[in-house]
Amino acid sequence: MNPLILDGRKVAQSVKDNLKVQINELKSHGITPKLATILVGNDEASKTYVQMKANTCHKLGMESERVFLPEETTTEELLDVINRLNNDDQVHGILLQHPVPSHIDERLAFDTIALEKDVDGVTSHGFGATTFQLGAYPCCTPAAILQVIDFYNIELEGKHAVVIGRSPILGKPVSMMLLNRNATVTICHSKTENLDEVVRQADIVVAAVGRPKFVKGEWLKEGAIVLDAGYNPGNIGDCDYDTCYPKSSAITPVPGGIGPVTISMLLKHTVEAAQTQLNVSKKQTNVS
Repeated sequence: MNPLILDGRKVAQSVKDNLKVQINELKSHGITPKLATILVGNDEASKTYVQMKANTCHKLGMESERVFLPEETTTEELLDVINRLNNDDQVHGILLQHPVPSHIDERLAFDTIALEKDVDGVTSHGFGATTFQLGAYPCCTPAAILQVIDFYNIELEGKHAVVIGRSPILGKPVSMMLLNRNATVTICHSKTENLDEVVRQADIVVAAVGRPKFVKGEWLKEGAIVLDAGYNPGNIGDCDYDTCYPKSSAITPVPGGIGPVTISMLLKHTVEAAQTQLNVSKKQTNVS
């Protein structure tokens, strides 16, 4: 029996269809969800990502603001821009495009983003709130992984999930999110000994290591579910798809798997932030 292909494009379209309804409802109250994206420097790939996000916003009827800053921008100048956007009631979500030039204190910049506008889940406070299930917006790629899992009704409770990768915006948060859904989670990384043996115990494998074709089919136990969050040059994932496919019961392709859902989650968080602003405004009106 062939594995189930976990089609991220189908999942992303489902998210966008729901967002269109929510956006129209918000507009009826005079609010248009708006995402502000900040790009520091001249990285061509980052420019492409920013343009893609803006295009998707406009297709859904959202607004976008793109702030382009020169390579020599200082940390202080970047913080000034972030604070301006924090204080702009027309902006509901803020995204600082990674990476920023090396002379900038990226962590300080991320943590300056107001929590209620941290739609990319990059603040330290946001990570903590996600871990404790306090309602913050999670990082978008981990959110996309969970969205795919839910769309295809993949059971998590009691399952052993092995996450390969420990980055603060992918491996660590997705591990906490899976744990909060009652999966048993093992986090692996570059220092893990006998990695193939650990992966072979997994019901669910999340590949988030940033190395092309790193996870081999012979590492998988028969029927494992493979969620490949990697995206390397040449549209190659972190899993060796050709060898992982026959061993798995379900697998995400690259491209067309987690990637399309990631962008849709960014927009979903922005719309939710706009809805929260509307709800707060209604409460304040009722009180007054």
